[in-house]
Amino acid sequence: LINQRLYNIKSKSWMVCNIHTQPHGSEPPQVHKKFRDLASADRVGIQRVMDIDELKNNPFRKRICRVFAEDPTSGQMSFDDFLDMMSVFSEEATREVKASYAFRVYDMDGDGYLDKNDIMATLKCLCGEGLKPEEVDLIADKVLEEADLDSDRRISYVEFDHVISRSPDFINTFRIRL
Repeated sequence: LINQRLYNIKSKSWMVCNIHTQPHGSEPPQVHKKFRDLASADRVGIQRVMDIDELKNNPFRKRICRVFAEDPTSGQMSFDDFLDMMSVFSEEATREVKASYAFRVYDMDGDGYLDKNDIMATLKCLCGEGLKPEEVDLIADKVLEEADLDSDRRISYVEFDHVISRSPDFINTFRIRL
C-alpha cells in the first residue's frame, strides 16, 4: 500500500513523495501533533477533521475529507490519509498536485469529468442559497462555454488544468496552514 501510494504521488510531485518516504515519527511535527490531538487511536472520524479550525469554514470540507480518505464510506481517516491531505494543501505542494486534487474535490460524482451537475453542486456549495436556481444554471453554462475546449459538455482534467494554469491565485488559495 505504501509503495503504491508513493508511486501515484511521486508521479505528480516529489515534495509529497519526500514527506511520505520519511519513517513514521519523522513527518512534519505539526501534522503529527494535529492528528494525535484529533485521533483516539490510529484513525480519526471525518467529522472531527472537518471541525478543525483550518477546515471548519471551508464549504468543501466534507468533499475534501472524502477525497483524501482511503475508504470514505467508513467515515474515518488514517494518519496517511491526513498526511496526504496536509501535504497537498501545504505551501510546498506544486500547482500540478493541487490541481489534480482540486479536480477530484469538484468532481462530485467521481466520474472523472466536471459536468453541469458537478459545476452546479460546486456553485451551491460556494454560494449556499445566495444564487437563484436560474443563476446557478446560467453560470454553469458559462463555465462550460469557457472551459470545455472539445465541446462535449463536460470538463476533463486536461481542460480543468488549462483553466487553473491561467489562474495565478490558485496555488495561494488552495492551502491549509497549521
